[in-house]
Formats: sequence, C-alpha cells, structure tokens
Amino acid sequence: MRETHMQLTGTPFLLLTIALVPVSIAVALLLWGRVRGPRPFQALSRIAMLLFCQLTAVLTVFVMVNNANLIYGSWDDLLGTGNHVRAVPDLQAQAAGQPGGAGAPGNDAQHAKVVQQFEPVNDPKVPDDVRTTDLSGAVSGVDGEVLVWLPPQYDDPAYKDRTFPVVELLPGWPGSSKTWFGTLKVSEQLRPLMQSGQVAPFILVSPRTNLLGDNTDTGCADVPGKVNADAWLSRDVPQMVLDNFRADPSAERWAVAGYSAGAHCAAKLALEHPDRYRAGISLSGYNDPATEGKSLTAKDPHLREVSNPLNILKSAKTPPRTALYVSGNRGDGLEAGEALRAAAQAPTTVTVQETSGAHSSDVWRPMVPGVFTWLTGVIPVQH
Repeated sequence: MRETHMQLTGTPFLLLTIALVPVSIAVALLLWGRVRGPRPFQALSRIAMLLFCQLTAVLTVFVMVNNANLIYGSWDDLLGTGNHVRAVPDLQAQAAGQPGGAGAPGNDAQHAKVVQQFEPVNDPKVPDDVRTTDLSGAVSGVDGEVLVWLPPQYDDPAYKDRTFPVVELLPGWPGSSKTWFGTLKVSEQLRPLMQSGQVAPFILVSPRTNLLGDNTDTGCADVPGKVNADAWLSRDVPQMVLDNFRADPSAERWAVAGYSAGAHCAAKLALEHPDRYRAGISLSGYNDPATEGKSLTAKDPHLREVSNPLNILKSAKTPPRTALYVSGNRGDGLEAGEALRAAAQAPTTVTVQETSGAHSSDVWRPMVPGVFTWLTGVIPVQH
C-alpha cells in the first residue's frame, strides 16, 4: 500500500521536525515569565516547556538518523501496527501431498503468471530508477512491497533475448525494503561496475521482511500459525520476478544477500534451499537465532535449532553446492563465518572476511563493490 499521508522518511516531515525546535524554544522564552498561579503549577509548567524543547530536539535527531539508515520505512513499521500476514497456510501438509514436496519457483506447471504493476518508490533517498510493487504472496499468505532495480543492460537491444541473474537483498531488523538502495547505495555503486563488465548485470530485488505488527522478527522462517516468511522470500518473491522480468530461472543464477539479521537470513536461505540459490552473502550476521532476542525462531527450541545455518549445513544429507561470503568483526559475525567454513565440505565453499568498525551501514556500504565482484566470480557474466 502506498502512503498517502506525510511519510516518515519524507522531506516534509524532516523539515517539520527541524522547524519545531526553534518554535519550541521561542514558545518557552515567550511564556516562561508569564506563567501564573501557585508556585508548584509554575514549576510544573516550566518543566513541561523544557521537556517539550528536549522532545523536539530528540525527535529531529531520530528522524535524521532514521532517514540516513532507513531503519523504519513507514509509520506502521515504527509503531508496530502493520501486520502483513493475510493467512498462514500449512505448507508442511501441502508439501506432504505433493510428489517430491514443494518445488522451486518456475518449476510449477500449474502456476498462472501474475503480472504486477510497478511504480516509483516516491522516497527521496531511493533512486528514481528503482520500482516497487505490492505483492500478494500466493504460497505464503504474506502481503508486502517488493522493490526492483534492473541493470543497465536490461533495456539494451543487444540483450533483448538474454535472461539475467538475480540477487535478493534483505535488510536487518528492524529494517526497510528501501535500505539497500537508499542507504547502502547498492544500485548507484554497481551501475558503473556492470557497465564496465566488472560485475554481472544482476536484477536487484528487495522485499519487505518486517511482516508482523508486534515488533517481532520472523527469523525468515516458516512458523506454523504465525507467518510463512521463508516461503514469502524463497518462493513468492522469486516467482513474481520470474513472472514479470527476463530473469534466469536456474538456481545457478540466483543469490541472496543481507546485513545483520538479514545476513542471518541470507545464510539460512542459501543453505536451506540450494535448489533456489547458488550463493549467499552474510554481512555481520550470526548463526544462532537467539542472537536476536525478538526473533520468533529464538523462542522455540526446535525452531532455534533448525533455523541455525550451521546446523543446516551440518545436517544436510549431502553438502549443498552453495557459495557463502561471510564478513564480520571479532564478536560480530566473524566467529559465525569461521564455524561455517570449518563445517563446510565440497562443493560447499565459505569465504570469510574480517572487518572492523561499528555494526552499521558505514561498514557495509563500502563493501558492496567487493562483495558483488566476488559474487560475479560465482555467478559470472554470460557472453
């Protein structure tokens, strides 16, 4: 759903909060000596004036920080009032009734193509060439926006008969589908590298991952009776991309990337679904879901165990043909990557990169060119 009121991340709201700061100070100066009544009332009135001044200043700082990092993309995300779960189908029961279980996107002969309508994102932080659509997940029962950016070669007549590789981009939690484009500048950084042939012409797709209206992280898992977040990301979103763009249907040409909680999701999805993703990129992530205390998968012992990428790798019947890139500081993702690398057996590969700095976009943004250069080595440019 498009926002018709003043957007949380829009320029008008930012300017309003900035204007409120001098207004609150002016009101306090004007009324300070004019308060009448008993002394306790005068004292309380002046304390309220000071608190209002402080509140407007804190609000301005919060809005500036949120706009810079796109932590909350909408009022519903901030207030925890946006529930995007329409239904929670029992996918395990459905898979049990299908020969071979649930198939990968693009392999369902019964699937009817659904053509989506795409619009500008209408956020000054997000480049104009990024488009968004509201997707109603047929498999998962999830409804949410999905942002899509097409590489510069996509509309080139020389590529009219080509299909393109795809990377799903997952934000942290809380996080917005806009963050990879607006804060990490992924499309702006990769465009020249794609034009020069240094990076493969990936279609970049960033779906909503903040799905529950109670400020709870889904852990990107299918949780019975709660949410089918895994199916949303690994089945509904890819199927939408295949239906609407010249995307390569082969799992060999798909990858998933994330930072923070999204990094955990990227590693989990890539290892859990080697029939859907060739590679996963995990920037400052973790293996144990309990690292994020508000994750649904952290609250149930079984879900916690089966959602841990390290356990997924160790329990695989055969080592998956999955390439992982894992980065992090000591104490912030590095050990998780080292554990995955130690457990990996061919054809699984794990590249670990130690980083330094805070757990923030200031670390992840400059990593984008190098990470996608690595990914191009796994999913190369097709000539």
